[in-house]
Amino acid sequence: MKELVTVAEAIAARLIERKQTIAIAESSTGGLISAALLAVPGASAYFLGGGVIYTRDARRILMDIPDETMKGIRSASEPYATLLAGRIRQRFATDWGLSETGATGPTGNRYGDAAGHSCMAVAGPQSAVITLETGSADRQANMQSFAKAALNLLLRNLSR
Repeated sequence: MKELVTVAEAIAARLIERKQTIAIAESSTGGLISAALLAVPGASAYFLGGGVIYTRDARRILMDIPDETMKGIRSASEPYATLLAGRIRQRFATDWGLSETGATGPTGNRYGDAAGHSCMAVAGPQSAVITLETGSADRQANMQSFAKAALNLLLRNLSR
């Protein structure tokens, strides 16, 4: 967690300096991204909220993304990560939205992705999406790796 908080501190400094806000939609990180951002004193200046969007019901209820919108999009994909980042940003009316969706392990997901697969996206003044493949079946290590990659993706986009 300390490594995540170090990145979160750099993010917090940039967001506070710019008077910008963020919301998070995460899945396989289980709240680690939000926890890292909230561990920084003064988080209320930039962190407006978020959710762990781990199931289809969570997607429908918390994100207001109906099944019809998901036609042609599968979970744990770059298009889905992009949709989540944009939707969480819209729902909270923030400057930035950050999302993560993947397969932590020890097995892959029902969509055919191996354990260690994650897609993450940033929506905001700059947008980006990436896929990470750790090649590991270690669930906890993957959760940490996914959260770190998502935070670093956000930090890179804040630095542009």
